[in-house]
Amino acid sequence: MKALLNPANKVTLLRMFFIPVFVVALLANLPVWGPIWAALLFTALAATDAVDGYLARSRNEVTNFGKLIDPLADKLLVTAALVVLVELGQIPAWIALVIISREFIVTGLRMIAIVEGRIISAGSFGKAKTVLQIIAIVGFIIKDSQPVAMLGEWIWAGGDLVLYMNILSWVIMAVALVLTIWSMVDYFYHARDVIQLPTVQREQDHHPEDE
Repeated sequence: MKALLNPANKVTLLRMFFIPVFVVALLANLPVWGPIWAALLFTALAATDAVDGYLARSRNEVTNFGKLIDPLADKLLVTAALVVLVELGQIPAWIALVIISREFIVTGLRMIAIVEGRIISAGSFGKAKTVLQIIAIVGFIIKDSQPVAMLGEWIWAGGDLVLYMNILSWVIMAVALVLTIWSMVDYFYHARDVIQLPTVQREQDHHPEDE
């Protein structure tokens, strides 16, 4: 039990615990600074992914439970944010569907690889898409908020920072979507030797002429 609840796993569980808090904060539509606080909470929760990874490696406390719960916590956080943004009308449902479907597909692929005794680590494309997804989500949370509009008026007279934030958020989300799909293709490429059905593999290994 002590190894199960090491500091790294505690941070991961804490991240999962605060996901509903983030959802409530975003859906509550609090006046003025509500979206900013929700964005800060989301950013802090996303950042804990690096913290628990560092703790696990530096303390040599990498556990099977951590390997299971850490990526699950990341997926739950991003999925929760996307679903709420769809509910708020900030993004169309198909964007959330593409990103969430990709996570299901890659998770299934990883499970097949594990059964075959292979570990497929996250590649550079996968890491980049995660970072861009987080930045895009933060952008969509705050882009129409009153503080952003006030900041635009303070920086320059007549400047429409809200418009620029909208454009930037969509551009980042578009790039994140491309990397989301490309990273899935990359996973399949690196797992191409383990996604064959066992019966196919056995047929390939069976040579009647040797009998």
